[in-house]
Amino acid sequence: MGLTDRQRELLASWLPSAEVVKDHSWGVLGTLVLELRQGGDRYIAKAGDETDHHLARELRAHREWLRPWTAQGRGPQLVHADADAKLLLTRYLPGQLVQGSPYEWTADTYYQAGELLAAFHQQSAVDDAEYETVENGKALTYLAAKHRIAPDLTERLRVIITAWPTPPATLVPTHGDWQPRNWLIDHGTVRVIDLGRADLRPAYTDLARLAAQQFRTKPALEPAFIEGYGKDPRDPDAWVRTRLREAVSTAVWAYQVGDETFEQQGHRMIAEALATIRQ
Repeated sequence: MGLTDRQRELLASWLPSAEVVKDHSWGVLGTLVLELRQGGDRYIAKAGDETDHHLARELRAHREWLRPWTAQGRGPQLVHADADAKLLLTRYLPGQLVQGSPYEWTADTYYQAGELLAAFHQQSAVDDAEYETVENGKALTYLAAKHRIAPDLTERLRVIITAWPTPPATLVPTHGDWQPRNWLIDHGTVRVIDLGRADLRPAYTDLARLAAQQFRTKPALEPAFIEGYGKDPRDPDAWVRTRLREAVSTAVWAYQVGDETFEQQGHRMIAEALATIRQ
């Protein structure tokens, strides 16, 4: 993917003499992430293609929810944005990626991540009577798509999800992809990047990816995170439903984009989530 003509024009007007330092794009989604330098300043430009739906979420997060982080220099500061062009520009945040570093397995990282997430979640709350119904519908749509979940297991999952209750849910601002690949560490301080999945959801949904990955590998990280957060936000029944929906979406989405490692994780998550369901 490259920048569109409109995106190039906007970047040239925002940063007339900038040079590209590094391409941070993942190459899986249609989002281009470029590190730029102009003079002594560094920036991150994020550009979406015609299929992108993440830039709108990220822009909303910047405009409505990031102040608890940006006020401390721990979240990206928005400089310019054009929603129609699917382009935004933020100031570069210093630090190394936590994922793949020794900090991925240290308790203090998770204590700080818990503190940061609590501040984000506590900004607002709204009740939603339809959230569970909508999320169950999404999971059933995934099961109806192409995937490599066994047919008998697919039917079992469909029966379980269809039978679930749909109580009202309390929604708060959530990151949506809360895990070490979206955290930076700089001289011991944790910072946050990538708000492309930010949205209003129940608070406990931001723990789903940690529970399936780092908390599973090193259980001692979980209490450190909860201590930083202040209290465990997980309702037992709602957490079971979230874990299984997350597992299904992981297995199906990863298959559709050809990420076999992530797909295998999704199948493992399904098995582990089902083991918690009494039948």
